[in-house]
Amino acid sequence: MIRITPHRTPLRRRPSVRLAVAAGVASTMALTACAAGEAAAPGAASDGPVTGGTLTYLEHQAYTTLYPPAAGFYPNGALVNNLTARLLHQDPETLELEPWIATALPEVNGDATEYTFDIRTDVTYSDGTPLTAENVVANLDLFGLGDQDRALIVSEAVNNYERGEVVDDDTVRFHFRASAPGFAQAVSTINSGLLADATLERDSEGFGPGNAADIIGAGPFTVESEEVGTSIRLAAREDYAWAPPSAENQGRPYVDAVDIVIAPEDSVRIGSLASGQAHIARQVEPQHEEQVTSAGLSLHAAQTNGVNNGLSFRFDHPLLQDIDVRRALIAGIDREEVVSSIFSDAYPLATSSLSSTALGYSEQEDAYAYDPDLAEQLLDDAGWVVGSDGIRVRDGQRLHLVVNEALPQPRSRDVITLVAQQLREIGVELELFQGDQAAQTAASTDIDQVQIYHSMVGRADFDVIKSQFSIDNRNTLLNEGADGQPIDADLEALLQEVASEPDTEARAAASAAVQAHLTEQAYVLPFFEEPQVYGVQPQVHGFETESVGRPTLSGVWLEG
Repeated sequence: MIRITPHRTPLRRRPSVRLAVAAGVASTMALTACAAGEAAAPGAASDGPVTGGTLTYLEHQAYTTLYPPAAGFYPNGALVNNLTARLLHQDPETLELEPWIATALPEVNGDATEYTFDIRTDVTYSDGTPLTAENVVANLDLFGLGDQDRALIVSEAVNNYERGEVVDDDTVRFHFRASAPGFAQAVSTINSGLLADATLERDSEGFGPGNAADIIGAGPFTVESEEVGTSIRLAAREDYAWAPPSAENQGRPYVDAVDIVIAPEDSVRIGSLASGQAHIARQVEPQHEEQVTSAGLSLHAAQTNGVNNGLSFRFDHPLLQDIDVRRALIAGIDREEVVSSIFSDAYPLATSSLSSTALGYSEQEDAYAYDPDLAEQLLDDAGWVVGSDGIRVRDGQRLHLVVNEALPQPRSRDVITLVAQQLREIGVELELFQGDQAAQTAASTDIDQVQIYHSMVGRADFDVIKSQFSIDNRNTLLNEGADGQPIDADLEALLQEVASEPDTEARAAASAAVQAHLTEQAYVLPFFEEPQVYGVQPQVHGFETESVGRPTLSGVWLEG
């Protein structure tokens, strides 16, 4: 497993301070498979990169939107990452920023309320239109402000945005109503993928399934065809010539095309990969890792550098308002059993709400210890009495809680099933909310339907913790009251400080304070640091992921 050491990012500052998987021949090449959880470097090849061929990539789920600010869902991000270019690029290992469409890192004023970028003038979109200063400003104005009339949300990666300004033909400046220290990293993410003017005119539905071929970016691939919910074919853009400086491939993608095939059934997806009918498959579940490596394939486990996979306890629900009940839930869940019995070495046990590879990480020592005796004592003291069926009751109400199934996350149902068994031992009844992704999404913001929320979020910036918990963003704790104000104002203030403090050390301190607050208030129980695990055929070379584990396919080439 790759362990990424976060680096501070240098910025120049102004002095002012079908399944029809394409049939393939199974490779007979020998390759030593990486151990589970270890990221596999491309195998050594006798010759250099080869141009041509079609890469078959198996995806676990279909995409839902290609509007960049809403593209965090991994099937969305995999497409946006390969269809768009961004102002900056973030190195997935060092987390340092470098120019991409910008010619250099931005100039930033002293309080990080003004960012100035020089941009390239030789870039075009796949429809032939130029990428101009006006177009860049139009992109960021939409992403930073959103458009309610078209149901287009504000990007959770962009904070305190006020407006963009065209300084001249190759210079743009962005203004913020308060410090926005995360903006440079924000414009390196898929949430800030640049789009052609015609695409910017679309409404939310226009970015949805069935419209992929009409989403025009300046990235290395275009959408050639789409079968909704089944497959998408990407075609290499022949004139692509503006890759980030660190990219090994500075020109058009090596492969001619990529067939992305939706294969939700694990047995079908992994079986097709192992038998040689596909080159790469995303979401190799822990129980299938041995099948993949035994077939002579490698595993690539990319860390997501953000908020860990875990549970958010929605503390404003009547059953969870008592902190001792929340503490009892934490003490009554054996995380080590969950991780060791369901997952592999690719899934390190969490030691905070943030991954140990995340910017701002602060260890919460001994915060999540399994102690069922303490859990029972806390519930006894809170007046919850064990009923005849083993479930606790107080004032005629059962201690019955509902948790969602996190369909994008690995083995969520198995996790919740085991956790429910553990909690039943202390007299708590945990119900798994049933339904597909649409039903899960609809219920996720209703505290009467879902009181405990299973999720994670990846982003290689301090702001990721705000993205997860702020009332302005994902708000997984449902901390917003009926009046629109935060119920826990201290938590929201700390989150805003993470996003608005211009000094790096102060941002790290604010992030640590958020993690400590989440621990002290028993708001969260993190399980593990979630990777994105891919199975890769030995004839595939140059496969990489961006900083939160989405595939980057422009450097991939096929041998043999």
